[in-house]
Amino acid sequence: MDRSGSFSSIGALVRRHGHFDACEDAVQEALPAATLQWPGESVPDNPRGWLITAASRRLTDELRSEYARTRRETLVATRTPADEFRSPAARAGYREAARRTTSLPEQRYLETRAARLAQAER
Repeated sequence: MDRSGSFSSIGALVRRHGHFDACEDAVQEALPAATLQWPGESVPDNPRGWLITAASRRLTDELRSEYARTRRETLVATRTPADEFRSPAARAGYREAARRTTSLPEQRYLETRAARLAQAER
């Protein structure tokens, strides 16, 4: 496989997946796999097709892994700590906010929240 074969493989992957840098990395990872596998077996009938398939699979795995990591990080970043792990100052803050608010629904919510925290402390 010559240099133009790897360029055309990158082009095919970019048309399919759209991420130039990730496609280039996937082809660069597939080339050593080809040099290790092809001498033991034989060179496939369509080496460019083999390279595109191997690189596409690597790229798909990488994109899935990146998506899953981003989803996990977002989930962890949006979590709030459970009430029993909040500091006493935070629990007192609910009571103080309930005293200062003028909105009755908000006041009820904050009072209920402070009562639940006090109950959890027991």
